[in-house]
Amino acid sequence: MQTIGYAAASAQSPLEPYHYECRELRDNDVAIEILYSGVCHSDLHTVKNDWGWTVYPTVPGHEIVGRVVQVGSQVNKYKVGDHVAVGCMVDSCQECTHCHHGEEQFCEQGFTQTYNSVDRHTQELTKGGYAKHIVVRQEFVLSIPASLDLAKVAPLLCAGITTYSPLRTWNVGPGSQVAVIGMGGLGHMAIKLAAAMGAHVTVLSRSESKRSDALELGASDFLISSDLERMQQAANRFELIIDTVPTKHDITPYLPLLNVDGTLTLVGQVGLIAEVNTVPMVMGRRRIAASLIGGIAETQEMLDFCGRMNILPEVEMIKMEQINEAFERLEKSDVHYRFVIDMQASSF
Repeated sequence: MQTIGYAAASAQSPLEPYHYECRELRDNDVAIEILYSGVCHSDLHTVKNDWGWTVYPTVPGHEIVGRVVQVGSQVNKYKVGDHVAVGCMVDSCQECTHCHHGEEQFCEQGFTQTYNSVDRHTQELTKGGYAKHIVVRQEFVLSIPASLDLAKVAPLLCAGITTYSPLRTWNVGPGSQVAVIGMGGLGHMAIKLAAAMGAHVTVLSRSESKRSDALELGASDFLISSDLERMQQAANRFELIIDTVPTKHDITPYLPLLNVDGTLTLVGQVGLIAEVNTVPMVMGRRRIAASLIGGIAETQEMLDFCGRMNILPEVEMIKMEQINEAFERLEKSDVHYRFVIDMQASSF
């Protein structure tokens, strides 16, 4: 299948139209016409090679909503015309303990990422959602609840599951005390999801300007991290703090806010964090953890939960040809709260 996407040729290059051929369908594959593709901060990191593992040319995008246009002979979950979704993974070994437990993101052989990853069968580089089409094995294709607006679903496939998974891991439910650091693409989803689970949600922010947004999204409280008096009053309050900040920063000031056995989990920063003072950890048996995405079963659970609770991200729609401008704005945190590329409105 011939298709076209937007690719970066190097860390210094803008994304430009790129023609290529999707791989042939295997018996268990689903071919998808992409309708919407979310823009994730990790797409920007990958294009800029901030993590040092980008292979060029790279076609980013792992928040994909589309329509099935062809299926392999052994596909039994989907049919032509179905609206489906694809997230951050397109394959795994399917044989190890983690895969059998529905946690393909921890596959012992390494999961195959939706883009910038080596296909375990063809050894070709996978290409993502900034394109017209994609081919994915059926086990990694997800169903979209009919109640959800297709145009807004895409960010759930990364931002949604990245914040849903730690909420489920640490058993957040009615009455739980949860704090969220940062109110960007990840943070605003953490607020919505935790609130829908019945938690009392507090947003920790450096800026008073985000208070009204936080409360509108479902937060019950708002705390300025530089207000030392309020921070001291909030000591020992939270069972879980979800830290969504995507850059190196100091987490020590937040640790005293955790109750005994409380956890601060990192979901934004990939790489170094500032040196941590262990005193508040020792004094409260507090933990620093981190969380990736979720497995396919948990991602489907998240989509179904969002369908029941009518949870969708706040998005700004763009055309594919606006992606370089969107990346510039993303670097400045100038987006409210996620970009979604409308492939049908794009002219590339």
